Amino acid sequence: MDPNIKKTKNSADSANYPEAIQSPSQFPDEVLEKVLSMLHSHKDRSSVSLVCKDWYNAERWSRTKIFIGNCYSVSPEIVARRFPRIKSVTLKGKPRFSDFNLVPQNWGANIHDWLVMFAKVYPLLEELRLKRMTVSDESLEFLAMSFPGFKALSLLSCDGFSTDGLKSIATHCKKLTELDIQENGIDDVSGSWLSAFPDNFTSLEILNFASLNSEVSFDALERLVSRCKSLKVLKVNKGIGLDQLQRLLVRAPQLMELGTGSFQQELMFRHCMELENAFRNCKNLQILAGLWDASYVYLHVLYPACSSLTFLNLSYATLRSDEFTKLIAHCPNLRCLWVLDTVEDKGLEAVGSCCPLLEEIRVFPAHPFDQDINHGVTESGFLAVSHGCRKLHYVLYFCQQMTNAAVATIVQNCPDFTHFRLCIMNPGQPDYLTDEPMDEAFGAVVKTCTKLQRLAVSGLLTDLTFEYIGKYAKNLETLSVAFAGRSDWGMQCVLGGCPKLRKLEIRDCPFGNAALLSGLKKYESMRSLWMSACNVTMNGCRLLAKEMPRLNVEVMKDEEDDSHVDKVYVYRSVAGPRRDAPPFVLTL
Repeated sequence: MDPNIKKTKNSADSANYPEAIQSPSQFPDEVLEKVLSMLHSHKDRSSVSLVCKDWYNAERWSRTKIFIGNCYSVSPEIVARRFPRIKSVTLKGKPRFSDFNLVPQNWGANIHDWLVMFAKVYPLLEELRLKRMTVSDESLEFLAMSFPGFKALSLLSCDGFSTDGLKSIATHCKKLTELDIQENGIDDVSGSWLSAFPDNFTSLEILNFASLNSEVSFDALERLVSRCKSLKVLKVNKGIGLDQLQRLLVRAPQLMELGTGSFQQELMFRHCMELENAFRNCKNLQILAGLWDASYVYLHVLYPACSSLTFLNLSYATLRSDEFTKLIAHCPNLRCLWVLDTVEDKGLEAVGSCCPLLEEIRVFPAHPFDQDINHGVTESGFLAVSHGCRKLHYVLYFCQQMTNAAVATIVQNCPDFTHFRLCIMNPGQPDYLTDEPMDEAFGAVVKTCTKLQRLAVSGLLTDLTFEYIGKYAKNLETLSVAFAGRSDWGMQCVLGGCPKLRKLEIRDCPFGNAALLSGLKKYESMRSLWMSACNVTMNGCRLLAKEMPRLNVEVMKDEEDDSHVDKVYVYRSVAGPRRDAPPFVLTL
């Protein structure tokens, strides 16, 4: 469960506050208020609230932002009672494996009940940031009509709404500064929603509709961009062409972050030069994304802006290695790079040579479901990046092959990894040179990278990998496992040895009831456990629910097998079993 709401099962009344910390604070209210104003971390504020009753109440009344990592770990009523002055809410819904279609449709995580409560107790709500939540058009209209001072809406990997809902936001949120729509399952009814912004509307600072498929009214977009002089972030969808992009850049040279539209269009030489000059005049540009269907013919227009870039997102640009190497040579100050594996090892070698300040790299597969694809990246590209980018601390790497020795060298070169997510595309693949399991690779990671917080493992793995993780990964918070392990012992090692573990995600592993039940003392300190396609049974899940009544144990069964559990989701909740579970979800 999220640390911000660990104490919400007690009301603010002193009678319900823990007796061990009832002693009054020795600080005057003014000093305490000053101290709290300097704390921006959710965890720090939660720790402060445990010092004594006065600090608890002071933190309660002074908090204006709240983060809830699981929408079912607490109810809207409890949050409202605990924090009466909230202006900004970040709320997460479905488990992360919903991104891979492992969570059934209509599972839940609907935002509407939360909005109804917020309207009653938080009339000054200004920001709402949702991830993997179900959001209807009716909910968006209710949001737009209920909070006159509303300023920022961010929807990431949400579903259930259409452009009609966005039209309600544009029409009624007169003070909107941010509209950020990312990777959502949205129904594109029409592109006319941009025309709903009033003619006198000028406050927008962030606009992102890159994930929308339908064409938008470019005239309305151009007028909006022209009016909003404080616009810093603009990410358009692939319906915007290069000629239109040039017109937008001329009207918004102050942009710090840009997501282009389609980069494949025939331009006359004069128009090409105008686009290049438009990029040259964007002196503040630091982040560049988009570049759908990018062609080497027009990549040179980006060069004038490349030297100032700190983040380049090419995850939608299928660039070949020769095209990519020419572009990356102009980007010496990159801290973050996302690319497709079409750049191949040669492209990553260029990264190692040209980007010494790089801290994060993500390499995605261009064709994740095509087993016959021969191109891609291997251990050679990863090694080249690690040799040249010694500040690297975050990696997500999809590759065709890997070796134990390569991973050991990589972490020796970059020992400060906090996030290490290695995804060998073929499940259960061993070290392709020695035919040995990949145990020593991940053993090297957890032994060398003492700051490691997030780990995703892949390849042929025995229980030895999990022994290493339990023994050495003392700062690990999130572990993702798929197609790995030999017995229950592997999961038992992790649950018994990682003191800071908060999220454990497992799919297609041989772990069964003994593994599940080994975490009885662990789960209450974790946010969640997800297991799918493992060897867990209904009896094991029932026993867990019986022994740990404060946990919600949700089972999604395979109808053809009464004893086997297809999916189980375990999390702590101070609100008890959820009230909106669909028929296929059984809460034990």
